[in-house]
Amino acid sequence: MTSVLGELLPLAVGVAISPIPIIAGILMLLSKNAGKASIGFGTGWVTGILAVTVVASLLAGALGGRHHGQPSATVSWIKIGLGAVLLVLALRQWQHRTDTEQPAWMRAIDGLTTVKAAGLGAALAAVNPKNLMLCLAAGAAIGAGGLSGTGSTITVIAFTILAASTVLGPVLAYAIAGDRMRGLLDQTKSWLQTYNAQVMAVVLLIMGATVVGKGLAGL
Repeated sequence: MTSVLGELLPLAVGVAISPIPIIAGILMLLSKNAGKASIGFGTGWVTGILAVTVVASLLAGALGGRHHGQPSATVSWIKIGLGAVLLVLALRQWQHRTDTEQPAWMRAIDGLTTVKAAGLGAALAAVNPKNLMLCLAAGAAIGAGGLSGTGSTITVIAFTILAASTVLGPVLAYAIAGDRMRGLLDQTKSWLQTYNAQVMAVVLLIMGATVVGKGLAGL
């Protein structure tokens, strides 16, 4: 289990420092429906990460798991493919690093209900290509890890908690500190909006190279 957790750690960090969900969460906390919308968003975010990771781990396990202590060739090629997609996404992020225009869905956040906020959180985890690829790679690592049912459950939960921490953290802090958090939230939002493409380009480059390397090592 330790080796699988080690493989999951950088992937979880990659999801956790994804700027767009963090910005969306902060905007929820600055909206007129801050409390309910942010809780809905956090719930959807966790659910999306968990669902994709579980499905990917089950598929990876069904495709062969481990043979003689090593991942199957099929799972290794899947990792290489996922890593290659992450590298392409890193290039696209870098190419769009000067685009600082706020997306339309961000401008609409102020009026989101709890249910719509939950749907947005789930979409950013399970549909957004960058986070989707990272969660799929994590699921593939878990499924190919040859773990017991309990071990797989523990690793999925650990990955989900770490990956979701940067969205859940501000939500919990706001619930405790309330309006005292607004100044810090505003500053964090501004910085992330300015540098989100650069941050994600570097993160995806590192994650892509790591996943490809893991796949090649398993061949």
